[in-house]
Order: sequence, then C-alpha cells, then structure tokens
Amino acid sequence: MAGAPHPWFVRKDLDGFFGLMIDNLIQLILIVSLCRELIHLPDSYIFGRILPGAAISILLGNFFYSWQARQLARETGREDVTALPYGINTVSLFAYIFFIMLPIYQETKDPVWAWKVGLVACFLNGFIEIVGAFIAETVRRITPRAALLSALAGIAITFISMDFSFRIFAQPLIAMLPMALIFLSYFSHQRFPLALPGGLVAIIVGTALAWGLGAMSGKPWNVGFTLARPVYSGGSLWEALWHPAFLNYLSVILPMGIFNVVGSLQNIESAEAAGDRYRTFPSLMANGIGSVVAALFGSAFPTTIYIGHPGWKRLGARAGYSALNGIFITFLCLTGTIQTVLNFIPLEAGIGILLYIGIIIVAQSFQETPKEHALAVAVGLFPALAAWGLLMVETGLKAGGKTLYEIGLAPFAQSLAIHGMISLERGFIFTSMILASIGVFLIEREFFRAAFWSLAAALFAAIGIIHAYELTPGGVATRFSFFAAPEFVISYLLLFVLFLAVGWWESRHK
Repeated sequence: MAGAPHPWFVRKDLDGFFGLMIDNLIQLILIVSLCRELIHLPDSYIFGRILPGAAISILLGNFFYSWQARQLARETGREDVTALPYGINTVSLFAYIFFIMLPIYQETKDPVWAWKVGLVACFLNGFIEIVGAFIAETVRRITPRAALLSALAGIAITFISMDFSFRIFAQPLIAMLPMALIFLSYFSHQRFPLALPGGLVAIIVGTALAWGLGAMSGKPWNVGFTLARPVYSGGSLWEALWHPAFLNYLSVILPMGIFNVVGSLQNIESAEAAGDRYRTFPSLMANGIGSVVAALFGSAFPTTIYIGHPGWKRLGARAGYSALNGIFITFLCLTGTIQTVLNFIPLEAGIGILLYIGIIIVAQSFQETPKEHALAVAVGLFPALAAWGLLMVETGLKAGGKTLYEIGLAPFAQSLAIHGMISLERGFIFTSMILASIGVFLIEREFFRAAFWSLAAALFAAIGIIHAYELTPGGVATRFSFFAAPEFVISYLLLFVLFLAVGWWESRHK
C-alpha cells in the first residue's frame, strides 16, 4: 500500500550485507596494500586521511541509497524494493594508482604529492559525475537496454566471476564448500537451520575450515584499534589543483569520470530491469557528491553505484543491507581494524557470494532484453573480454619483471593480435555499448539509428575516448589528440555510410 511505513531492516538484508561488505572490504585492502607497497605512502596518510575520507563517502552514500529505496517502496506500496549498491570502484582504484599516483611517485619520489594529485583526480571525477547527472537521462533514453546491460555482463564475466572463480579454485578445501552452500541458498532457495542467512552460514563454515586446516596459522589473535577521525584535506587538494602537473593526467581523469557516469547509468538500468525504477538525476547527483566529499576529506578514490543490484535483490536484500554496509565499513575505516578482520575471516569464505552476483548480472543481460536482441548482447561482451585478457597479459609480464613497454608488441604478433586486444580494451565500456547498440538497430532494421551510433563511434575514436593508446613505462595509456585513432575513425565512417545507404535503399523500396 502506497505511503505505508516500511521496515529499515529485514532478515534477508544480512545476506546482502555480507556480500556487499566483502566486496567493499576487498577494495579497502587493495588501497592499503597498493598505497603501502607501490606509492610508499606513510600509514598516517593511509589510515589517517584516505580511509576516514572513504568512510564518510561510503557512509553518506549507503545511507542515501537506503533512504532512496525506502522512499520508492513508500511511493509504490511494494515491499521488495532493493537499494542500489554503492562503494569504491575497482577500475577507478587501479587507474588512479597505476596511471596517476604511481607515475608521480616514480618521477618525484614524493608519496604525499602523489596523494595530493590523487585528491584532485577524485574531486574532478565527482564533478564530472555531477555534471553528467544533468544529461544522463537523455543518454539512457536513446541507448537500447541490451547495450547498457551487455557492457555490465562483460564486466561481470571477467572482472567479477573469473577473478573470484580463480580465487575459489586456488583454495578449494576452504572455498568450494562455502560456494556450494551459497548456491544451495540462492539457486535452490534451501532453508538452513534457525533460518540463518546463506551468506552467514557460508562465512561461518569457510572460516571454520580455514582455521581447522591451518590456513590461518600465524595470524595474530589480538584485536588492535587505532581510532581516527576524518580530517578536512581541502588545502592539499587546492594546492595540487592549481599546480600544472595534474593537467598531465587529465587523459586518465576525464575518461574515468565519464566511465563512472556511464557505469552508474548501466547499473540504474540494471536495477529497473530487475523491477526497481530509480530516478536517474538524484542517483547520479548523490554519486558525484560522494566522490567530492571523499576528496575533500582525504580519499583519492571515487565512489560510485556498484554493479550487482539484481543479485542482491534475488537474495532478498531490501533497504537495510546498504545502511548496514555503510556502518560496518565506516567502523573498519575509523578504527583501523581491516587487518584484524582478515586475521579472523578469510576472503575465500565469502567470495562465493560475489561469484553469484556476477552470474546473476550475466543472466539478466539475456533474460531482461528482448529474445531477438541476444545477438547484440553477445557482441557487447567482447570488449570486456579484451580488457580482461590484456590485464592477464600485463599481470604475467609483471610477475616476470617485465612490462609491455619494455618488450614491445612484436613478440606477441605471431600468436596474439595484441594491437587489436589493446585497441578493443581502450574505452571498452563505450565500445561495448556502441557495438551492442549497432547490433540492436540492425536486428530491428533501423539502419539510420545504426548509422548514428557508427558516427558516434567515429567521433569517440577521433578524440581518443576509444581505441587510441600508447605504451608508457606505467602501462598502456589512452592517447588523447585530434584524429587519435585514424584507422578506426575511417572504419566507423565507412559503417556510417554503409548503414545510411542501406537505410536509404530500404526507404525507397518499401
């Protein structure tokens, strides 16, 4: 009934909380380890500035999206509304570390200066998201659902499902039984004794296995607290903002800001496909404000609407799981207890939940689009697969102490079309949307609209948003310039002419 009160928490919120919490926890662990090992940032900045700043952003964002879900439930009279998930974006995290903070540290040997420029990047990312909120609904209206969902499915297959599958099969004695318990709960809807949530049962069993098998031996039992409070870091941000050095990194900041806007759009569309229609403008505005607040209080990593809403919805999570996640992550960030949690609970105990989320996203991209659009959804998967493949190549080279920059592309040419892989990887989320959109309109025989998307692709390639790259000591970097990827500009213009010609021919012979 519309207007009726809805509870803040339901029992199934615990399942959603455990999954989202583990995902957020992984991001925080990456921040701590990468800032320590690569940037050599002092712990006083990691635990005293970055984590408290992230805590404010994550808490405010999770509370907003929890409130937003309750408002939608009140307006519609439904009891099954699920909040949009929210946290630090993994892709942005790696981009900011490897393409902004690490090059600055290598050049200046000043980790604090690298952190300050990271604040500028996070702040500008939030600003781009705020601006994007004003035009996002228009973009969403002209983009087929298959294009929005297939890009998410590609990310779900690669950066979620494949990654966590590897982690599970690397530690089968610890991780496979918890995974099976999660599948029993979420695939079969099997009830457990005392009506315990499946995610909680899996974490308990996985933790018991890890300790029983000695995998946690050597972990300290002591619980350490290092209380921290958020510190306003606007002075450091403004100092770096007015320094010309950060202009060198706009080639990373700009596409990542656009990437997060488009990614959030896709997640909002994914939520609507699952049954929860959220207004685009407030959702994206809160997203951008969260990143701006994070930067002002010391975090160099933007927050964004997460992938995974349909999965949490299938688990039965509603509004409360988001608020619980915000409270718990804030507690970890402000007390320095991240390492303590990991000393007691292995990640393998809960990552089966995240594998399930990836599976749901992939399934949704085919189930919630017209059956005849399945071909377009499949085409949209390829760019994310290229991005994941390139990550595997670079990871393998780094393990051997080499980089693509040092080796060059020639050794790969015979067995792997490395140039094509990198070209498809650059701006892959946009390429995925473009290819899937073209596919949808070809299936629907709307040739002029397919031509429009081909022209858009040519423009994107011309300024370097897609396909244009160069090898740098820090890795593959996007090349922004006029006519940045000429081969692709010409190729997409040829598609534009072809589809226009076919559309004209069809219109004349109807």
